[in-house]
Amino acid sequence: MGGIVCVLLARGVLRWIVIGVGAPLRSVHRRVWACRADWAGGLRTLTAYSGSRFRLGAAESTAVVAALCAIDGGALESATSFELAYVMAGEDEIRVGLADAWAVRLESAAPVRRFASYRGQRHLSGSWWSATDGRHVGFESWVERDHVMALDFDPRVVAIASQPFWLFWPSDGGGRGFRSHAPDFFARGADGTGIVVDCRPENRRKPRDLAVFEMTRQACELVGWEYRLLGVPDPVVTANLRWMAGYRHPRYFRDDVAERLQAAFAEPVGLMDGAEVVGDPIAVLPVLFHLIWCHRLAADLSRPLRAVTPVRASC
Repeated sequence: MGGIVCVLLARGVLRWIVIGVGAPLRSVHRRVWACRADWAGGLRTLTAYSGSRFRLGAAESTAVVAALCAIDGGALESATSFELAYVMAGEDEIRVGLADAWAVRLESAAPVRRFASYRGQRHLSGSWWSATDGRHVGFESWVERDHVMALDFDPRVVAIASQPFWLFWPSDGGGRGFRSHAPDFFARGADGTGIVVDCRPENRRKPRDLAVFEMTRQACELVGWEYRLLGVPDPVVTANLRWMAGYRHPRYFRDDVAERLQAAFAEPVGLMDGAEVVGDPIAVLPVLFHLIWCHRLAADLSRPLRAVTPVRASC
């Protein structure tokens, strides 16, 4: 049995695909985040998040293109209202249509604008060293820093970029002008999902800002990315993460101590009690905090971290 079946979600965003090649039918259950169309020769290649490529025959490519084009207001049609500009390290700015941005690894992009620093500045700019992908990620406020720290801690995130692209769309007046916005972060999920993040406290979101965030959300929905508009994070979780983040670097890992810690916390035990079983807390605690950051040990970070906080080995 041959042929091809596409599963299309809301607004025509291609998210999952099942490819039939010969007999029997072969299912490929992978999220498709890159899909490029060659309108002269038909759609020939679908690139999944893993980088695998599936070559399609002429009949299959024609079926896919026809299915996508048949959707009124679908991704390939509506996405033409948006353009996206990005910069890779050492290269000039590249500007593409939103549909073509599906195939771009924006998690590797360089910031599209500078992080300003000047006397009397009201917000704090800086760089966060990401343990997730071993490079610095810029931020422009403490709120942004706290959110990039949370992304760095999230085991479902595999890469993070700051100010990753400019998004352009036509201005409201109907003229030739464009409005633009550079989101704060782009993260790539372990399952290939793109995550676009803007950070703005709720009491500082003006109507003009909300309009920009809404257009960004619509663009992300069209291309199949997740959009997050984040405010001030939970203060307790953030305080705990700030402490753990001090031990995020791999230099705090010691294999022999890590093995004994995981054995000591096979069942939930108070943090300090378990550390003292393994050895001198001065030597053991940095490894313990590093293991919590790496999710090899687990604790409830929604409560203030204390000596008696139960810690357990992760499953």
